[in-house]
Amino acid sequence: MKKIILNLFTLLALVTMASCGNKDSEGLTSVNYYPKIIMNGDKFFISPLGTAYQDKGATVTLNGEDYTSNLVTSGLNQIDINTAGLYYVTYSATSPDGYSWSEKRTVAVCDPAITTDISGTYTTLDGTRRLRAGVETPYPGYTTKLSKVAPGIFLISDMLGGYYDQRAAYGTNYTLKGYVQLLADGTVKALSGKVAQWGDSYDSFTGNYDAKTGRISYVVNYAGMDFYVVLGK
Repeated sequence: MKKIILNLFTLLALVTMASCGNKDSEGLTSVNYYPKIIMNGDKFFISPLGTAYQDKGATVTLNGEDYTSNLVTSGLNQIDINTAGLYYVTYSATSPDGYSWSEKRTVAVCDPAITTDISGTYTTLDGTRRLRAGVETPYPGYTTKLSKVAPGIFLISDMLGGYYDQRAAYGTNYTLKGYVQLLADGTVKALSGKVAQWGDSYDSFTGNYDAKTGRISYVVNYAGMDFYVVLGK
């Protein structure tokens, strides 16, 4: 009998707790919505040198409703139409509940006069080496690819010439992938670059393209080390 009474009290307590829980959560919802940003126009936009850039903007929706009035755009005042390079416009929005979303547009200000195309698959040649704490490690024979994205601007698969990706067999997450720019005098400069796995970038980059030999030579300082890379087809 005592056991039956004890079980009844336990059941009553559970029912009471459940009722209180329902009252406390009344009128609340666990559904949260993120703003959805849709860019107008291309995500990668080519803008000729010296030409005014007209941003196409973006639209925002929140739970199917127009939310564009809450769009925040940044980076427009940093675009220099007289200096070739890559610039970024960021669109962001935050919901009333504090949930944010952003999208980024890349603006490539380029010089149409640069018609030389250095895209292709290259191999690291003799002279390619890593210098670390005075110790040189040669590593010819690995591949790097350049792809043209705009006049004079190229995506490079690995500024390190395959050192970690291929030589050390770490994989593509360890490539220093980025963009380089070819100038009229043959100078090659880096515009951006990042190792995805480690989340860091290069410290300095100097290079040139030899039109006679078709070779690209540069030195990139990364993580306190100097990588001397000579690329040839």
